[in-house]
Amino acid sequence: MKLGVFMVLFQDRKLEDALDHIVELGVNVVEVGAGGYPGKAHCNPAELLKDPESIKKFKKAFDDRGVEISALSTHGNPVHPNKEIAKKFDEDFRNTVLLAEKLGVDRVITFSGCPGDSPTSQYPNWVTCPWPEDFLKVLDYQWNEVLIPYWQEAVKFANEHGVKRIALEMHPGFCVYNPETLLKLRKAVGPTIGANFDPSHLFWQGIDPVAAIRYLGDAIYFFHAKDTKIDPINTARIGVLDTKHYSDEINRAWIFRSVGYGHDYQVWKDIVSNLRMVGYDDVLSIEHEDSLFTSEEGFKKAVAFLKEVIPFEAKGGMYWA
Repeated sequence: MKLGVFMVLFQDRKLEDALDHIVELGVNVVEVGAGGYPGKAHCNPAELLKDPESIKKFKKAFDDRGVEISALSTHGNPVHPNKEIAKKFDEDFRNTVLLAEKLGVDRVITFSGCPGDSPTSQYPNWVTCPWPEDFLKVLDYQWNEVLIPYWQEAVKFANEHGVKRIALEMHPGFCVYNPETLLKLRKAVGPTIGANFDPSHLFWQGIDPVAAIRYLGDAIYFFHAKDTKIDPINTARIGVLDTKHYSDEINRAWIFRSVGYGHDYQVWKDIVSNLRMVGYDDVLSIEHEDSLFTSEEGFKKAVAFLKEVIPFEAKGGMYWA
């Protein structure tokens, strides 16, 4: 396996400076933000695509430092009910795919998105229960009239431009938020769709990441190394659905943590072992969103922790069997 990082963590630095710092800390695989919610601090596909020389210069910054680009990420909502917002996210996705083709990267990370409840909606409507029955009608509209048609066409576009893996992050607030909904969309539009497996979003839904890994199997296309701490005191009183701001740590039901601060070594060792058992022997990309640490300290602690957990060498032969 490989240890990587989602570079938006260092978006306050110039590309070359961020890469130098990442390499200095012992990481040489990066996931690059290329649009959507993470922004374009290090990579603006629309601008790069205008000039082949700028793409060569961009790629050279990585090659000169021996850094591998594991994926381009453009987390957005391309099926947003506001057509102008949806258009911007869709443009970001398509430009990211076109840039990935030029860079020889076949993996793009994003969200499934979430439509509204009707063609006249202005805001997304995330359905979490089947009753009243209005919600089932909303789901039928979202999936069959918007989500599936969009991703059928998006997959076709991606495949035409060399992107064979679209890794959807299973994130509450979007139609694909757990392994079951991921496989539902994959079944509808084909195996180009897979999972960006981020256990932090599964932990607070009450999902066991090891069980989810076994369930998804070869549909896992990428992995975000991020943790979540469930607060037993607050959760006992209010449950896990919590809309308080992430900065209100002491009152929230859960908060994002650097790996190791939500769950211990054994949990993470089980995660990486099961990833390898289902065939994922690829990148664990550190995503830092721990408000109790600076970006710098959180990243360093995550690197140190994961170096103790990740198997870096290929599996050896069984001399004993």
